Amino acid sequence: MYSSLTHVDADTGKAKMVDVGWKNVTERTAKATGMVKVGPVISKLITENNMKKGDVLAVAQLAGIMAAKRTSELIPLCHPLQLNYIDVQLQLNSETHTVEIVSEVRCTGKTGVEMEALTAVSIAALTVYDMCKSVSSPGILQICNVELIFKTGGTKQNFSKEGSSAKL
Repeated sequence: MYSSLTHVDADTGKAKMVDVGWKNVTERTAKATGMVKVGPVISKLITENNMKKGDVLAVAQLAGIMAAKRTSELIPLCHPLQLNYIDVQLQLNSETHTVEIVSEVRCTGKTGVEMEALTAVSIAALTVYDMCKSVSSPGILQICNVELIFKTGGTKQNFSKEGSSAKL
């Protein structure tokens, strides 16, 4: 019953980490995006760098980078990876009152970096939320559209989502 599931032991049906020892080492890249709706008041405070907790975009960028490096500690069945490159960019869109987030993660290894890219965006978004919540009315802050938009490397097909907003 469990033999076709990659992260489940065929005999016991319990979760297990996949053996990637047989895989070839390849260059792997993943990009993810997401956004935080902040509303006009918070948008203005971020623009003026006038938030009580400091520079929202800079702190969230660092949080995203740190999170990518610790993904295997946060997600139980992820392999620890030696990452070659992590980039997290945040940009305030003053017209839509959103913070747009893009991450790119690269490694040379036996398994991909999709989860690292998604973790970077997710934690950057949560950091924006945390830094802005004290001046927000209920329902204003929303984390939205966290998704993988690009991946290369490995034996599976490369992936690129058309029309992505990864322009930062």
